Amino acid sequence: MTSKLSHMTNKPGLLASLVFAFVFVTSMYSSAVHAHQIKAAITTVLFNPRTENIEVMHRFNLHDAEHAVKALFNKHADILNDETTQQEFAQYVSEHFALLDSENEPLNLSLVGFELEGKHFWVYQETAQPPALAGLKIRHDALRDLWPTQVNTLNVEGNGPIKTLTFTDNVTLLEVSFNSDHH
Repeated sequence: MTSKLSHMTNKPGLLASLVFAFVFVTSMYSSAVHAHQIKAAITTVLFNPRTENIEVMHRFNLHDAEHAVKALFNKHADILNDETTQQEFAQYVSEHFALLDSENEPLNLSLVGFELEGKHFWVYQETAQPPALAGLKIRHDALRDLWPTQVNTLNVEGNGPIKTLTFTDNVTLLEVSFNSDHH
């Protein structure tokens, strides 16, 4: 009497399909379980020619922001339903982000606002564009004090080609340079 397994091994296509299905389902389940654990934020620094401002837009995963406010403020903090918590988180982000000119002088960023949008929490800042700006030094430490694996990716747009900076590990200050032909 042959077992079902030995019967299936006589059909290599069927066994390969079953192994593939098992590996595929296992990897999908594993990805789903671990997907929300990636701590990451995206920030855009936009040189807006219409307003002549530098506009900063931070996008955080709402799931991360929910956990962060409980750790940063108190265990009952509610970023979904409490505007005070939302304001506190926006203030926290603005205190952990800085733009400096090439002489290390900080640009005075104003906190413009914040909003919940789907699965994201947005924080908005802006400042007037200095008349001459050879480059920027940028600090983006938001949530990195809570989670050392937090990755903050930043795109600089509207002043030459898009430049992307990534804040990981112990990186605290990164720099971009601009061509003299761009304002």
